[in-house]
Amino acid sequence: MKHLKIIFFLFITTFIYANPVTVDNQTKFINLLPHSEIFLDRSRNMTIDEIDNSSQLFKKNDKKLLGFGYSPDFDVWIKFTLKNNTDKVISKILEYDNPLTTNIEFYNPNKNYKKEEDGLSLKNLHETIINPIFIIELKPKESSTYYVKASSFITTLIVKLNLWNSDSFYNKEIKHQLILALFFGAMLILALYNLFIFFFTRDISYLYYVVYMIGLIIHHLLYVGIANAYFLTSENMTIIISMASFFVALPVYGLGLFTKSFLQTSQYPIHNKILNLFLILIPISIGVFLLTQGYDKYRNSITMIFLIFLMYITIYATIKRNKQAYFILFGWFIFLSSGILMFLSSAGIFDIYGYSKYLIEISFLLEAVIFSVALANRINSLQKEKNEVNQKLIIQQQNETKRLEKSVEEKTKDLKYALDEKELLLKELNHRVKNNMQTIVSLIRLQNDEIEDKKLQDILITIQNRINAMGHLHELLYNQNDITDINAYEYFDLLIEEIKDSYESDIEINFDIQTRLKIEQAIYCGLIINELVTNSLKYAFPAKEGNITISLKKIEQNVQLIIKDDGIGFDEKNKKQSLGLTLVNTLCENQLGANIKIQSNDGVTITIIWEDNE
Repeated sequence: MKHLKIIFFLFITTFIYANPVTVDNQTKFINLLPHSEIFLDRSRNMTIDEIDNSSQLFKKNDKKLLGFGYSPDFDVWIKFTLKNNTDKVISKILEYDNPLTTNIEFYNPNKNYKKEEDGLSLKNLHETIINPIFIIELKPKESSTYYVKASSFITTLIVKLNLWNSDSFYNKEIKHQLILALFFGAMLILALYNLFIFFFTRDISYLYYVVYMIGLIIHHLLYVGIANAYFLTSENMTIIISMASFFVALPVYGLGLFTKSFLQTSQYPIHNKILNLFLILIPISIGVFLLTQGYDKYRNSITMIFLIFLMYITIYATIKRNKQAYFILFGWFIFLSSGILMFLSSAGIFDIYGYSKYLIEISFLLEAVIFSVALANRINSLQKEKNEVNQKLIIQQQNETKRLEKSVEEKTKDLKYALDEKELLLKELNHRVKNNMQTIVSLIRLQNDEIEDKKLQDILITIQNRINAMGHLHELLYNQNDITDINAYEYFDLLIEEIKDSYESDIEINFDIQTRLKIEQAIYCGLIINELVTNSLKYAFPAKEGNITISLKKIEQNVQLIIKDDGIGFDEKNKKQSLGLTLVNTLCENQLGANIKIQSNDGVTITIIWEDNE
């Protein structure tokens, strides 16, 4: 009786777990993992014959993605069954949707379970394809059970299986690689741009930022699988895997040097000493991890602690009112947010890629916008230096005596040369900034044309208009001789035309401009107008009819900027604080030192007032 119960239990278990997936030639895509069974082999010595005869070891899985983190001590076996109810042979592509898994083995019953191998430690069997793939053929009326064995001794172990028909898979692959190519192109242009600025200004911060960008590009080429598909042989890949600690630490080390220089941490002696200690300790730790193999699971520990410390020192500098720290802090927020989501995905807690496949790439583009604003702030600093040199020249000319006339003439000549050089530098910087921003915008537009997701298109349009808001200012600065202030009407008109083109709107936009704007105020006003007018065009006019008025006046010692629309308004109690409004509040309070007032009576009226210090 006892034996009968055991047999009955095994029969019921097999029946419950048997979950064949029926496919035909019309089946374009299936996520196989929720239809699979899973077994963790902690002994790591079970053969396919033992696995095939041990169905009771497998457990039903209902997740679309499994993340095990760093797991070098066990193998993951995945079992699934496919059924062909048609009278034709069906050919499918099995995709292991993670290019970083070290070893993947596929066992096909139609090939007597002969092992097929792929993975990070092997040369990609299908060149120019990013993820490992295997070919499955089902005979008419055939039902077959397949096994996949996955293990990873260097990278995190993430399991996701997709079943495609051939056309759908290659269409997806082409689109995916095109988007990645545009992203890497934009990142490379940004790195070259900062390298050029370094040669022009000799500001070491730009060189350190280039080191960070190059490290990031190399790391991301490996992370998304482009390097394995196009550039590296199996021998080279083995070397790269053995140097994983170096490639993980390179962008972090560059970011540490950039933070040290950009924030001028020498003004914080204790923190600067700790930062220098990390900069010495990281190369030593890399050497230890390269020469030993027993501590691989700790290879990211020091770099993660260093990242946390960099975040802390940035917050500390912000508290100490270091203006450069505001830009870095916002960039850190984006960087750490994406990093946390990547960690949650690799651990199988939350699959962010199921909601936004290109989250990391979008984060890096946002970071590029932030550092473009930081660059504009540096240009303002150069402008102040020019004014100080000019004032020094005037004072020297007034106080020098005839006895020092010759010395004065020589000094004046040197100072004038310095002024001309700085003015030329500023003009060239504006020209280069404008050109590179236009290049980034063009790349974003190309990417936008390939994307069908409306929400993602809207995000890219918003990024594009923010970059244009800064690019138009540099264009005006390049075309005029006076770089202390600009014609606000001309600048705002360029912004509005760009926004209206982006959203194809017929809304009437009127200007009442009665004053010019200083350069340091203009870039922030441009970003504010871009965000508020975009919000009005998107949400204020459901009937696509209405008016927007932009007013800029100087009242005594204050400057008043008003953006008003006669749209549907909004309920103040239900108002959500979007990224755009957060950016507007940050620019008003931290950059302009302005007060902002929002009224929603017969439309929306936003009034911004700040003190115009002469």
